[in-house]
Amino acid sequence: MSKLRLLFDRFTLILIAVVTAATVLPAHGQGAVFFERLTAAAIALLFFLHGAKLSREAIIAGATHWRLHGVIFTWTFVIFPILAWVLRPVLLPLLGEPLYVGIIYLSVLPGTVQSAIAFTSIARGNVPAAVCAASASSIVGIVITPLLLQLFLGADTSALGGSSLLQAIGHISVQIFLPFVAGHLMRPVIGRWMDGHRKLVTSVDQSSILLVVYTAFSESVIGGLWQTVDTASLAWLVVVCCVLLALVLVLNTWSARRMGFNRADEITIVFCGSKKSMATGVPMAGVLFSASAIGPVLLPLMIFHQIQLMVCAVLAQHYLRLEQAQGKGSGRRRAAV
Repeated sequence: MSKLRLLFDRFTLILIAVVTAATVLPAHGQGAVFFERLTAAAIALLFFLHGAKLSREAIIAGATHWRLHGVIFTWTFVIFPILAWVLRPVLLPLLGEPLYVGIIYLSVLPGTVQSAIAFTSIARGNVPAAVCAASASSIVGIVITPLLLQLFLGADTSALGGSSLLQAIGHISVQIFLPFVAGHLMRPVIGRWMDGHRKLVTSVDQSSILLVVYTAFSESVIGGLWQTVDTASLAWLVVVCCVLLALVLVLNTWSARRMGFNRADEITIVFCGSKKSMATGVPMAGVLFSASAIGPVLLPLMIFHQIQLMVCAVLAQHYLRLEQAQGKGSGRRRAAV
C-alpha cells in the first residue's frame, strides 16, 4: 500500500512540474508542431497498451453480472453528470464559466481502468467484474462522452472546437479506439511480455499522459490560461472536487447496500462508479475543445484525479481491514465450536 501511494505521489509531483514547465516554457512555433505530432503518437501508444493489457477471459468472466454493470454505468454516465448539472447555480459563481465547463467535462468522462481494478483488488472486491466494467466504460465513453457533453452544455458550447459532433467522435475513434482494438488483438502475441514488464508499461503509460498534458497546457498558456483562472477559483475548485467525490462515494455506497449487493460487489461499484479517467480525458479533450479552452477544462480533471487516488487508497485499506477482521472473527468462532 505504501508503494502504491509513493507511486501516485511521484506522478503528482511530476505532473505539477510539467504544468509549471508549460507555464514558463510553453511549446510554440515549430516546437508546438513537433509536440503535437509526438503527442498523437503517444496517445496511440497509450491506448494500444490499454488494449493489450485487457484480458478477454476476465471480461467473459465478469460480463455475466449485468445488474452490477448497470449500476456502475448509471453512476458513471447518468448520476455523476446530473449532480454536476444540478449544482450549476452554486458552482458557476464560485468557479467561473471556463472551470465549470471543466467540471461538466469531468462528470461525463468514463471511469478509470488501471487504478479502479487495482483498488478493487486491494479491497478484496469482485476483480473480474471490475475489469469488465472499467474496460467497457472506456470503450463506451468514446461515443457517449461527446454526446453527454453536448447535452449538458446545451447552447453554451463556445469552449468546444469547430468540428461537428460526428467529426469529433470520428477523430476520437481514430486516435483512441483503433489503437485500443489493435492492442487487444495483439494481446495473444505480446500479452505475456507485458504481464512480465508491468513497471515498464506503467512508465510508458504515465509518460504518455505527461506529454499530452504539456502540449495541451502549452497551447492554453499561450492562449491566456492564467489570465482566465485566478488563485481564488483554483482554491474553490479543490473544494468542489472534494465535495463532488464525497457525494458520489457516500451515495454510491448507500445505493449498493440498499440494492442488496454483497461486499465484493459493493467494492466494485464504489471504485468503478466514482472514478474518472485522466488517461482517456486528457487526449479526448484535445479533440473536443479549442486550444484556448483546454487548460481550464483539464484543471478539474487533474485535481479530481489526484484526490480520488488518495481517498480511494485509504478506502481500499479500510475495506481490507474489515475483511481481515471478519476473517479473524470467523476463525475464533470455528475454534470455539
